[in-house]
Amino acid sequence: MDDSSAKSDAAASAQQPGFFRRWMGKLMPDSGSSDPRKLGKWGGIIAGAYLLIAATVGVYWSNTPDHFDVRENAARYAAATEQDVVTGTTTVATLQETIRILLEKPGGYLHNDLFPPGVWLDNMPNWEYGVLVQSRDLARALREVLSRSQSQSKEDVDLTLAEPRINFQSKSWILPASESEYRDALRFLEAYRARLAVTGQHSAQFYARADNLSHWLGMIEKRLGSLSQRLSASVGQRRLNTDLAGDTAAAQSTNAPEEILVRTPWREIDDIFYESRGAAWALTQFLKAAEVDFADVLAKKNATVSLRQIIRELEAAQGTVWSPVILNGSGFGLWANHSLVMASYISRANAALIDLRELLAQG
Repeated sequence: MDDSSAKSDAAASAQQPGFFRRWMGKLMPDSGSSDPRKLGKWGGIIAGAYLLIAATVGVYWSNTPDHFDVRENAARYAAATEQDVVTGTTTVATLQETIRILLEKPGGYLHNDLFPPGVWLDNMPNWEYGVLVQSRDLARALREVLSRSQSQSKEDVDLTLAEPRINFQSKSWILPASESEYRDALRFLEAYRARLAVTGQHSAQFYARADNLSHWLGMIEKRLGSLSQRLSASVGQRRLNTDLAGDTAAAQSTNAPEEILVRTPWREIDDIFYESRGAAWALTQFLKAAEVDFADVLAKKNATVSLRQIIRELEAAQGTVWSPVILNGSGFGLWANHSLVMASYISRANAALIDLRELLAQG
């Protein structure tokens, strides 16, 4: 009797569905059934899973790429074409690698994305734009001064094709996509770099002179000055109008008030912050490359340490942000203000840059 009871209990328990099956049975509609509650539960589960995956991918895509060694990078690019590293190779190869990272980092180029999760991201696209602006300035300097011996000399043909492509609009999704234009620019930069080590009629030149370096640094100086002002405006400031200061005969198109209120809209505060971090990341690489290619010029002016101090300030501007959001405290208030901290590093780098240019101008 006991054996038969045990067997019947085991058979009954075997016929009862497990917890997972019962749970799935509640969610899955019966054949021919269209219960909106069950369909809604399935839709909620699918949407929740998608959002979780998209959020995880977005966090991964938002990681800033690591720095690379500019000397090793130049040697790798030169070895790919079986050439030696010559003057200019390090700077051009660094620009190439920076653009390549911009296009091939996790998630690729996100600034022109129209679909999730890229379209939801905010910090990384602005970081990309900061890198892109500095890359454009270096490409312009290459075309205008670094590849030309005099102001009346001929422009390099590959740089005349590369520079406008790097300046192509950053948010074009198709016809043509921004990425395709930037890849074309990489091809022309590679052609120019490869010709640096070639002698003869089809060779290219990179002139490492003090005036050329000063010209490019002047472009950087203006960019850093603008970023510093935009970062400082996060708390709002009343500023005196100094647009025409220092020149009694100066004029401007329209009249402006003597005192103006400058304040960054709160929705743009983190945008400017990450754009500044991107600019600092790119400039760190470019200035390290300049230290290699302009080594003799810097040593003669005793300016190598000045350049290294600029690099150190820019590296400090890329420290880890431990807060989940960019805080915007009011100056000396209770909360931190990340924009003002960033502005401090950018301003110190810019001040050191001005001093460096003065050293280069001295005989």
